[in-house]
Amino acid sequence: MIHVIKYLKYENIANDTAAFYFEKPNDFKFKAGQFGDFTIINPAETDAEGNTRTFSLLSSPSENNIVIATRLRDTAFKRNLKNFTPGAELIFDAPMGVFTLHGDINRPAIFLAGGIGVTPFRSIIADATEKKLAHKIFLFFSNKTPADTPYLAELESLQKNNPNFKLIATMTQTETGGKPRPKWKGETGRLDSELLDKYLMDLTEPIYYLAGPKGLVRALQKILNDRGVKNDDIKIEEFTGY
Repeated sequence: MIHVIKYLKYENIANDTAAFYFEKPNDFKFKAGQFGDFTIINPAETDAEGNTRTFSLLSSPSENNIVIATRLRDTAFKRNLKNFTPGAELIFDAPMGVFTLHGDINRPAIFLAGGIGVTPFRSIIADATEKKLAHKIFLFFSNKTPADTPYLAELESLQKNNPNFKLIATMTQTETGGKPRPKWKGETGRLDSELLDKYLMDLTEPIYYLAGPKGLVRALQKILNDRGVKNDDIKIEEFTGY
């Protein structure tokens, strides 16, 4: 369904990453994990990529605003978005997509994400926590450093409030100039089969969800296929131009 929505604000949520807030239409309903198309009306500038982008909805269905998050690439669309003033209007076509939590509470949900690929998972996890769903949920979340990790503190808080949710954050850049980075005491290195084994050995018939840029998603899918996971048990959401 097509809506005209008003821009409210943006906030930095990680290095070169921001969340953008919009008014939520009174009649708008969606499922956690879905996405929408955002079109800038009469943009100040444009380029070959056009005036429309697709974003997963970061907010949960019960939250008051529509929220998206993105890396701040140097494109006309992103510059327009960042330069908006409160009250600016966009065309919003949503909801779309079936990247939503499955219904069988006996099958654990395993989320695998890198960077801004966490956006649909944040929506699903927040929704599951609010509704006290019985699904066992694991989020494997790979980033360079904690400063590059969107919503790290919030995800840690959701883990404390939801006994069925486990966050496994891993950082790939553990040194600066040959010296160890301070403070991070969690997992390090890439998201690989060894890390999955550490946390998933005793699970029965999990369903896997992959989100992020195409290269990362394909690499993660290969890891799962090599582990014997069938494609029927893998849900994929590829981000383009993120």
